[in-house]
Amino acid sequence: MSDPRAEPREPLEGRHPVSQGPMRRAIARRMTESKRQAPHFYLSTEVEMDAMLAAVEQANEGRQREERVTVTSFLVRAVALTLVDHPAFNAVWNGDDIEQVEAINIGVAIALDDGLIAPALLDCRERGVADLAAGLSGLVERTRSGRLRAAEVAEGTFTLSNLGMFEVTAFTAIITPPQVAILATARTVERAVVRDGEIVVRRVMVATLSSDHRVVDGAGAARFLGTLKDLIESPGGWAQVNGATAPQAGVQA
Repeated sequence: MSDPRAEPREPLEGRHPVSQGPMRRAIARRMTESKRQAPHFYLSTEVEMDAMLAAVEQANEGRQREERVTVTSFLVRAVALTLVDHPAFNAVWNGDDIEQVEAINIGVAIALDDGLIAPALLDCRERGVADLAAGLSGLVERTRSGRLRAAEVAEGTFTLSNLGMFEVTAFTAIITPPQVAILATARTVERAVVRDGEIVVRRVMVATLSSDHRVVDGAGAARFLGTLKDLIESPGGWAQVNGATAPQAGVQA
């Protein structure tokens, strides 16, 4: 008697198969691998963005549209500085071994028509915001034209997924193996907050860190987010573009 499971099935009414391209198959394989093998845990914090957004506006004064510095460029710089202080998150998991990496290569999630890829901005440790902005522009162009360099694909040590340009107030991201953490940043929204006993309006972003519990713990992840929050809310010399220092926290553009 034949096995009914081996017999081809007629598609159900109203359904049709969708072919998967190589990129979508690769994404499915790697994300399944990550969720199956890496015990994810998640921590979130709310970050007041007023000072950093003022720095972005200041940096773009007099710039042409194609030369504008993006919020993502500032976020990449803040993440790089945070990784300097918290090197446990700039690491890869190789089997049973943890390898901390000296180079800070930050993957940036870029959406394409057939999937998502997170090529890395290389050597971010010493790169300023303007340099990162130019590098990010080139990275996006090479991604969309299929001309990524091998190191940009294979040597990321941490990933930033920024959905601030969409109507998304918070989300969690899946770690890109063999990395051990990924930061998800959402849209900045106006919130009422209490300052010195008074209700004021601040622009707030939710940042969520997904971490591999085999490598780091909750207290370390909380300290990571605390450092990142402090950098973004009180940008100083690190946020200099065109020789100007960013306005301090609470200063409106």
